[in-house]
Amino acid sequence: MAILLGVDTGGTYTDAVLLRDEVEVLASAKSLTTRHDLAIGIGKAVRAALESSDVNPADIGLASLSTTLATNALVEGQGGRIGLVYIGFPETDLAKHGLGDALKGDPHIVLTGGHDHAGGAAHSLDETALLAWLETVSGISAFAVASKFATRNPAHEQRAMELIRKATGAPVSASHQLSAKLNGPKRALTALLNARLIGMIDKLIVRAEDGLRELGVTAPLMVVRGDGALISSAQAREKPIETILSGPAASIVGAQWMTGAQDALVSDIGGTTTDIALLRGGRPKIDPDGARVGPYRTMVEAVAMRTSGLGGDSEVHFITEGLKGGLTLGPRRVLPVSLVALDDPAMVISTLEMQLRAVAPSEFDGKFVKRVMGVNDGGLAARDAAVLARIDGVMPLAKVVRTRIETQSIRRLVERGIVQVSGVTPSDASHVLGLLDSWNKEAARLALELFCRRRKGDGERLAKEPEALAKLILKQMTEQTSLALLETIFAEESDTFEGDAAQLARHELLRAAMAGHTGLIAMSARVNVPVVGLGASASTYYPDVGGKLGCEMILPEHAGVANALGAVVGRVTMRRSVSVTSPSEGLFRLHAETGPQDFTELEPALAAAEAMLQAAALKAAKEAGAEDIETTVSRELRRSEAEAREIFVEGLVTVEAAGRPRIAD
Repeated sequence: MAILLGVDTGGTYTDAVLLRDEVEVLASAKSLTTRHDLAIGIGKAVRAALESSDVNPADIGLASLSTTLATNALVEGQGGRIGLVYIGFPETDLAKHGLGDALKGDPHIVLTGGHDHAGGAAHSLDETALLAWLETVSGISAFAVASKFATRNPAHEQRAMELIRKATGAPVSASHQLSAKLNGPKRALTALLNARLIGMIDKLIVRAEDGLRELGVTAPLMVVRGDGALISSAQAREKPIETILSGPAASIVGAQWMTGAQDALVSDIGGTTTDIALLRGGRPKIDPDGARVGPYRTMVEAVAMRTSGLGGDSEVHFITEGLKGGLTLGPRRVLPVSLVALDDPAMVISTLEMQLRAVAPSEFDGKFVKRVMGVNDGGLAARDAAVLARIDGVMPLAKVVRTRIETQSIRRLVERGIVQVSGVTPSDASHVLGLLDSWNKEAARLALELFCRRRKGDGERLAKEPEALAKLILKQMTEQTSLALLETIFAEESDTFEGDAAQLARHELLRAAMAGHTGLIAMSARVNVPVVGLGASASTYYPDVGGKLGCEMILPEHAGVANALGAVVGRVTMRRSVSVTSPSEGLFRLHAETGPQDFTELEPALAAAEAMLQAAALKAAKEAGAEDIETTVSRELRRSEAEAREIFVEGLVTVEAAGRPRIAD
């Protein structure tokens, strides 16, 4: 008998589930995620699951962790302060693939160097300029290095990594270690985001391991990758970018395990995001273009999934344009007022009551600010540091922000993950309507009453009472969730429907058909596959979504801990790829990590690539804790015709090593 422990650390809740022999759920439990010390939330959830199942912690043979923290950080624009070293590219490339936007003003340097398409050195690396720049930067949590054609020859990235580590001791993320594909700016973006996440994910894993050891769990810890496969905690620390979509990928695996669904949409709603993927033949599709999270398209292999900033803790915004006004949700996550009230209920309630007594509403009504302890605040501008110094525990935002310009300081502190801001959310609306009772209902009701005071363009209040506003908020949640599902469908069926998926999902004809319009013309439309609703709040929001889309809505028994379940029923899978090119006729070049290797014939070059990759993939799978490993090899060869001859252009060789994670005795 094998006892397996799955843990999922989300933006709001941490889940734990105990499974026997991948067949029976023994127990599950939830605890609030404690961002200042993740081990506390993990420990509470695991302890509760252990107590309700009478399982001895020493009997657990495998522990596995999935997390939405990396995904949420990228969606919300959070993460550590990084430095980018960009080698051999023009400065103008920083505008490509959102690279400049992703820098968010963090320091960078463009150096001469890099290689050509054949792996030869285009220019020598300017080491002097790099070392001089390193002396000028401070408060950096990690560095990212990207060099031109590094996948053809990584020598300059490797040298830059060596110099940075020696000079600073900080972690370094290199683009060639994250993808074997061309496209320098996109690889640089992936390396940049990887560097930004290093500190956050390292802290998560360290504290998770500490928390489990304190409970007596000695089994090795695995982490779910973005494609649903498992890797060791050490591997996740090195490449945290691979854990983006970790939580959503685990939920897809968990959904299939719970329902046995072969063809279905899986929609997982959390506190911060809604993640939607398609199951075909019982397997999730891997995104061939790389994982997209928020505004960023990376080169990370992950489940093909649309992630939108829509969750139970999405900020409710008042639409001021037009006579009718209205609401929209997200994409930013805020602390629900009902949740922040748990920290200091007397202060929160009295502040809300005082704001209700004011003659006119304020932009700071119902908003509080809270510092997240333990987050590195190095490199802050003087104004931002001064604002941060005023925050002690939970405080009304109006007492912290003294001038309009200081609202920008709060925004920057939120992006760095140093502080959290509260606001009205769907979770608060659910408390007002009695659909949830986890937090402070009185605080939620007062916050919605404050929100009701806002007036539309016609002069009328947005809503007459908190209950009416709560219903409007949940109606908007149904609308935006339905649109997200329809966008996924139209994007998947792009070969059939021409046009932008978002525009098609919002088309007036589709809306009329979904509503069953009858008149001179009768129209009808519905989603033609079941939707599996996952997440702790799925049972609250998703029945109405199923009704709106006219489809079967499946809400599994353990939908609230699907991520934690998926974390322990996955497999260890390692993929390694390398390219082979032909710089000139009769010459075939294998672009290995140790440098280019030349062959006079194609087949020996491909065979050498396969042997090298098999050794690397097997080694990585064993280091991840896999057993009964099987390998598969694939070749993608590109040829062209010239003067009635077929000429080899390039080949990509990929080896996959997969096996079940080893269960500790």
